[in-house]
Amino acid sequence: MDIKGKVAIVTGASGGIGLATAKLLSSRGARLALVARSKDKLEKLAKELPEAIAIPTDISKVEDVKNMVKRAYEHFGRVDILVNNAGHGYDVPVEKTDIKIFHYLFDLDVVGPLVAMKEAVPLMRRQGGGTIVNLSSGTALMQLPDNGPYSALKRALAQISLTARIELSKDNIVVCVVYPYITLTDFEKNTIKDAFLQKQEETPEAQEAFSKADPPEYTAQRIVAGIESGEAEIFGHDWMKRAPTG
Repeated sequence: MDIKGKVAIVTGASGGIGLATAKLLSSRGARLALVARSKDKLEKLAKELPEAIAIPTDISKVEDVKNMVKRAYEHFGRVDILVNNAGHGYDVPVEKTDIKIFHYLFDLDVVGPLVAMKEAVPLMRRQGGGTIVNLSSGTALMQLPDNGPYSALKRALAQISLTARIELSKDNIVVCVVYPYITLTDFEKNTIKDAFLQKQEETPEAQEAFSKADPPEYTAQRIVAGIESGEAEIFGHDWMKRAPTG
């Protein structure tokens, strides 16, 4: 897809990967609907980017998500790109999973993006096509101890994405899934963690892993490259790749 002049919704746009993606899309000529819970941050960003609007939204709430897509469409008259980036991490052994937390994260990390897709697809179909990019995680490609609940959610989102890609191909709607590597954002700081795992992050091994993290601008470049190429799966690095899908 040629990004210039297109309308893009970016969730989680107030910081990290979402912020970097919004800025990069804007630099390529996209008009942006900026989505996150932080109204002040969004409104400040909207003033910095040409033809951008702020739509404060809690992605864990179905009606909020529906209203978000509606507002973007009413303002711009179309929706060409949907980047489902908003999400929250959870580091905990499977045995210690807090079911209330898991339910909340399921609503945020899986249901929210799905609702956004459901709302955007009919609009894209009527206008002749579009692109949807869903942010999964490198953890969805592995069985990582103390990360089972979160990686399961991200794997579910990837499966939804790749299945939708097949179903919507006849409508010229391209669905892609991105698997970022560890990225230098506040994501890890905001991740819900088991108390023991918080201490583990202070170990030399953990610090070494985070020292190799990607800057958010790099991950944003991978996302935008996926929008432009229409690839089914976009990996943070080639070594993360599995057998091709679809």
